[in-house]
Order: sequence, then structure tokens, then C-alpha cells
Amino acid sequence: MAKKNTIRALTFDTNKDGWQKSRGFVMREVPMPVLDERKNPEDALSVILKIKYAGVCGTDRGMWNRAAFRDLVHDSLKREKKTMRIMGHEFVGEVVEMGSMVERLYNDLDPNNPVKIEVGALVSGDSHVTCGRCFQCRIGEDHVCMNEAILGISIDGIFAEYVKIPAKNLWAIDQSRIRPEIASILDPIGNAVHSTTVVDFRGQRVAVMGAGPIGMFAILLLRSFGAVKIIAVDVNPANLKMAKSLGAHETILVRKKKKEHEWEHDAEVIDRIMELTYGKGVDVSMEMAGPAASLNNCILSTRRGGHVIAFGIKDGAMTIPNFSPKVVVRGLTLHGIIGRRIFATWQIAQRMLSDKSNGIQDDMWNVILKSGKGTLLDFHKFTPESFEKAMNEHPKIIFKISG
Repeated sequence: MAKKNTIRALTFDTNKDGWQKSRGFVMREVPMPVLDERKNPEDALSVILKIKYAGVCGTDRGMWNRAAFRDLVHDSLKREKKTMRIMGHEFVGEVVEMGSMVERLYNDLDPNNPVKIEVGALVSGDSHVTCGRCFQCRIGEDHVCMNEAILGISIDGIFAEYVKIPAKNLWAIDQSRIRPEIASILDPIGNAVHSTTVVDFRGQRVAVMGAGPIGMFAILLLRSFGAVKIIAVDVNPANLKMAKSLGAHETILVRKKKKEHEWEHDAEVIDRIMELTYGKGVDVSMEMAGPAASLNNCILSTRRGGHVIAFGIKDGAMTIPNFSPKVVVRGLTLHGIIGRRIFATWQIAQRMLSDKSNGIQDDMWNVILKSGKGTLLDFHKFTPESFEKAMNEHPKIIFKISG
């Protein structure tokens, strides 16, 4: 690999930009990442990637608008004695350099497996860097690691030409099975897989509250996992139209109303779901949108003994009025979903995407990503205006960083 001194990256700087007085990200020249095992022994377990595609997440949108993760960004930079964070966490890239222990520790010993982490290999990877030492990690629950760091939030991310990343976070990609643009968004697809495998959806009626990208991914999976009625709920008519084309049986448009409290449920949404479920409520509701009202919509639209899956709910205080009669007495089970089960969720995602008969990968590319028309952005032509325009026009966008 030809050595470079600096690379281009999308960043946020606490001193130069300031959280309160700015919005967006800034393209800056930053030092080229290097592996130096003498100075940093952990580099033996890391790789340098040339990033090919990088997905833009709802988290990135929130940070662009300074609506999410302020404290986590500032506190982590203070610990690192830095002021600048490289953003982004969804990626696919080519391995261009490896630490000395990577091949020994992270490659499958099966001689018949052609997909390995090696120089020249295409890889994606999980955005949650776990410690491997805490109680949760040691019992196989590393998705709830006590000491996790998150790419692009609490450690530097991947909106850059080259990045350094722990090899243990990587998942090798077989391009004959998954196209690279889709591989770049395996991280959020994994959120949907995690959400749709926590309970058995066979024969179930399901309400998906929020038809954003992960809600749409969930609808595609629910279709294959045997849900008999999928109800998509959203504030955006275009998203609902797309959700219908992806397999939602019914859609409900949330109309903006004046409320005394932001957490108040929407009676029209609940009434319509009850009508569609013969007065029982759905077996499973999925909160994939974020507003507090959406979680209360989930609780009130779920039948007695049903399941509520909370993924999208935002940080901050959450009010659930009359909690005991609505949740406890009605026997609801609440599931909190964070990240992906590393790497069990990735394996399921790969298998679902590799099965051409279910149409999931084709629908993600042709419908959600519109075959790349307007959704693939040239990283090197980034402007805040063009990026914001693309975010407003499409539920999911991807940077093309290298060929």
C-alpha cells in the first residue's frame, strides 16, 4: 500500500465547530492511520481498511442536527485528550494492512473456506467495539458489553478514506452472495435481524411503529419469518408507500396533532389497529421510530400477553402513564434491543441476504436504495447542502468513498 500522510474524513470538532453553535460535519485532512506495534501493542490485533462504501445511519442524522450523543462524544474526546471525532459507523472496505496477530486469531481454520480476513479481502463489521473481559462478554452477551465503544461516537469512525479498526469486529464478505453496497449496511440490517428474532413471529400480527430504514428492513424480514399481518405506522406517506411495496399488509398514517404532552398516545392509531385485529390488538408491536408517543402507541396496541420490542426510542425521560394496569396487569413483555448479537445476528443476516428466492437483497437495493439513484453519494464531492438534500429525499443513503 502506498503510504499517505493525510486522508480526507468527515469530522466534528468540539473547539472549531462547537455543539451548540453548529450543525453538520466538516470535511478535513486528518493523519493517515498506521499500525505501529512497538508504540501501541494492540495494533497487532488491528487492520487498516480502505473504505469503499459507508452507510449513513439515523444516528448520523441525529448527530448532524446535534440531537443525539452529545455527552458521549464530548466525554470520550475529553478522555482521549482530543477535540475532533471522525464520524460514521456503517461500512464495507478492503483490508490493506494487518497486525501480526490477526491471521492467527481471527481466521477460520477451515481450509475450504475461501472468505477470510486477509490483505485484499472485502470486509464489513460491527460498530460496537466490545471489551471481551466484562461479565457480559464472557458469557456470550457482548452486545450489552459494560465497556463498549461505538465507532463514530465514542471512538473515531469510518467516514474516511482509510481507517484503523480492531480485527475482531470484522465480518468477511463473499461478493458472490452480497453486493458491496448492501454489505456496507449490514450493521443496521443486523439491528432489524436482532429485533425480528427476539420472539417467534410465525403466525403473528405485528405493528411496526416507524417505517424508516430499519423498520423497512424489519418488514422484509417479518415477511420471510412468517408474520401473517404486518401493519406499518409512520408520519411520512412516502415511507408508508414504500413499506407497502416491501410487504406491509396495512399502513397507518400518523397525523400531526396538538398534544398537551409529547408522550401521549395517538387514539386514531390505536383504534385503527384494534379494527384491523378484531379488537384484540397485535401480538407484537415494534417501536422503530423514536418518539415517546410511539412507545405508548406500541403498549396500547398490543394484546394482553403480547410483546413490545423497543429499539428506536430516543435518549431522555420516558413517561408511560398508568404503567401497572397497561403493562403489568395486561401481562406484556418488553424487550430492549441494542445493536446486534455479535456475530450470531450477522450470520442470520448473511443467510437471509444470500437466499435469492426471498427477494430481500433485491428489495433493499431496488426499492429502499432505488438502485443507487440519488442514494449513492460521491464522498469526494461532499457538500453540506447536497448531503442534507439527499437525507431529506431518501430514507437511506450511502457514501461511495473508493472504487
